[in-house]
Amino acid sequence: MLYSVRMRAAQGDAHEKGGRHISGAERLVSQDRLPAVAAAMLRRALFHSRGTADFINLTVETVLNENIQTVSCLPIATVAVPSVAAGRAAAQVELIKAGVAPAAVAAGIKALAGLKGSLRGAMLVDAQTGVRLDDNDERGIRVSRMDIADEQAYLCWLNHQGHSNIHIQEAVVLASKVMSAPGVAAELCWSDDPEYVTGYVSTPMLYTRFTQLKPYGSPIGGRIFFIKENTDLEQLADYLQYQPVLISVPAEEVSADAIFD
Repeated sequence: MLYSVRMRAAQGDAHEKGGRHISGAERLVSQDRLPAVAAAMLRRALFHSRGTADFINLTVETVLNENIQTVSCLPIATVAVPSVAAGRAAAQVELIKAGVAPAAVAAGIKALAGLKGSLRGAMLVDAQTGVRLDDNDERGIRVSRMDIADEQAYLCWLNHQGHSNIHIQEAVVLASKVMSAPGVAAELCWSDDPEYVTGYVSTPMLYTRFTQLKPYGSPIGGRIFFIKENTDLEQLADYLQYQPVLISVPAEEVSADAIFD
């Protein structure tokens, strides 16, 4: 049996009462690791680059092993770009290759770039029309109940590729769950961490990092899931929010680094 540990932190009040989002985290851990993981989440909420949280919600629930699904980790590629504009242009190409219509890509990038505050979850956007499908405003759809199956193997796999920061450690796990969900064509994301400008596009085949997707110092970030036509949105939201998923490290490392001129 594992425990789902979820942390949400805000400043000014609870998220639902207008508090500014500070941090969030998701883990699936064994009982012996529960105290240490919970303590680490509290430290993260209290000492975050976005500020110190004065509202912290920590939720712990049991998860039965028979309910857990195992999903393969997405391979990682890195695209070095000279500017935010170049990064977004490169991300647009990747999304179109994944089957997202150019108009939908443009609408998605415009929606993220135009946010007044960070999204706590993700927007669901029609992959052909660019129309937003969820009605959760700044909350979006929160992906939950996920972790890596073998943390040590995962960290070694990342370190071998030169990736050691917590942003990519968590984002690849989330993206791998998202891309295993029914009806998701691709994901576009950049962080709300003011000092972290790298963002990514994930598809069912690949997690592609772009070294600049937002301006340095911007505290606003978010993610978009581009949804295929005729997807059951209720089933999709249920999977993203409630299906426990463990991500397994791929047997062979995929190297697909590139430079974007």
